[in-house]
Order: sequence, then structure tokens, then C-alpha cells
Amino acid sequence: MSYKEGMLREDALKGKTILVTGGGTGLGKSMGLYFLKLGANLVITSRKLDVLGATAKEMESETGGKVLALSCDVREIEQVEKMWADALAHYGKIDVVLNNAAGNFISPTERLSTNAFNTVLDIVLKGTSNVTLTAGKSWIQSKQAGTFLNIVTTYAWTGSGYVVPSAAAKAGVLAMTRSLAVEWAKYKIRSNAIAPGPFPTEGAWSRLLPGDLVKKFDPAKKVPVGRVGDHQELANLAAYLVSDFSAYVNGEVITIDGGEWLMGAGEFNNLDMIPQEMWDMMEASRGKKG
Repeated sequence: MSYKEGMLREDALKGKTILVTGGGTGLGKSMGLYFLKLGANLVITSRKLDVLGATAKEMESETGGKVLALSCDVREIEQVEKMWADALAHYGKIDVVLNNAAGNFISPTERLSTNAFNTVLDIVLKGTSNVTLTAGKSWIQSKQAGTFLNIVTTYAWTGSGYVVPSAAAKAGVLAMTRSLAVEWAKYKIRSNAIAPGPFPTEGAWSRLLPGDLVKKFDPAKKVPVGRVGDHQELANLAAYLVSDFSAYVNGEVITIDGGEWLMGAGEFNNLDMIPQEMWDMMEASRGKKG
């Protein structure tokens, strides 16, 4: 069996309706497509309705499933509340929310304007909190069980230079995930998160790293297993975490990065660049202990 194959049985999400923010492109689209293949109904949102519409038609054609495309800027609570109401009116209920919408700049922090910094905070942290509060209050009021799955990143806990607003916002989302896992469990609402490593999407690297930089920055070189992730691997994990198979998993963040963050976290991990001959010289210089 290949890691590029689906993991769960075909009816694993049958009867569930799943809302995916940022669901028109990239990883959101890949996860949503797999949810459909497992029997779920889907709501996809983003700011670009034309992109969403094309994606919805493509997904329905490929899977035979039902996809509702709704335009929504998650930064604006009025738009979020309207989107949620429209989705409920269409399907009758929403069982799962996948907070995937994000934005980022790779830049020295001192080069970022306040507006640029706040844009990332607003999309990632405020946007996730807007959707989470809207969905959570609705579930609590209707006494319906629900599941949140939030997409974060490993630098949510390590921090990272050159992506400071993203790191700060994702850290906030992670804290919210863990906090609500405790507070809202009594309402039968679970909250979990995934921290993906490099899962390249079409155009993503070139947008963040223009010109020759994209060629010099090979994310696979930073991953101990020697490759980037396949979208199906992330979709498999996401599908498990929104399914009933993971009913006892709550407040957890699961890293799927091939060991990337551990390699970067270890102070001396980059010593794998030292050739064997140099290790031999170092060993000889200090003498062998009997």
C-alpha cells in the first residue's frame, strides 16, 4: 500500500457535513476532496466565489458528492455569521469545522507595515476565532455535538523568524484549540489541530519566495525522511480526526512533517553535513578511550 492512497473505509464520513475555510485551493481543497470521497457533504468558503464555484463543480464531478460554495471573508464576523446561516439553511446541520484559511508573508519583521502584520493576525487568529465562536455558539444552542480541526504549524510552539505575525497568530489558534477542548467538551464539542510540515501546493513557494530563491530553498533538504509530504497523507490524518474513529482524541495537535521541526530544533542536528573523514580526524585527535 502506498502513502498516496486513502486510509479510511469509503463510508467513514457518511452523513457528516463538513465546513472547510480556505477550501477552494491547495491543502483545503485536497482535504475537502477526500472528505467527499468518504461520503461527507461539503461546504467550502473563501473570499473568491469564482474560484470556489469552479472547485465545487470539479469536486462534484470527481466524487458525485454535494458541495456548497459560499463566499466569506473570515475577518468579518457579519460575513461569517451569514455564511453559517446559509450553510445551515442548505444542509440542515454542520457537523465539523476545518479552520484552514490562512495568510502569510516571509519578510524581515522590521520591513512589515502595521497593516501587513495585522492582515495575517486578522485572517489566521481573528478569522479562526470568528468561525469558531459562530459554530460553537450554534452547536451549544442547538445541543448538537461538533468537531473542530484547526490547521496550525510547528512554529506555533517554537516560534520562527521572518514569519513573526504567522507564528504569533498560529500560536493563538493552538492555545484556543487546547483551551476549548477542555471548556467545550461538556457540550460534546471536540477540538484538535494538525501542524503540517512542507506540503507544496501549486504556486505557493513561488509566491512566498520569488525568483531564484525558490530553487535554492528546497524544503525536502530540511526533512529527515528526505521528501516533502503528499496531500493525501494530510487528508488521511484530517479525515481520521474529524471522523468518529477519533472520538477520544481531544485537545491534541498532531505534527505531520517527516521530522522537520525536530531536525531544526536540535542544536547540533546540522552536523550531518560533516563528512566521515572529518569525524575520523576529530576522533583521532581526542584519542580513543579503552
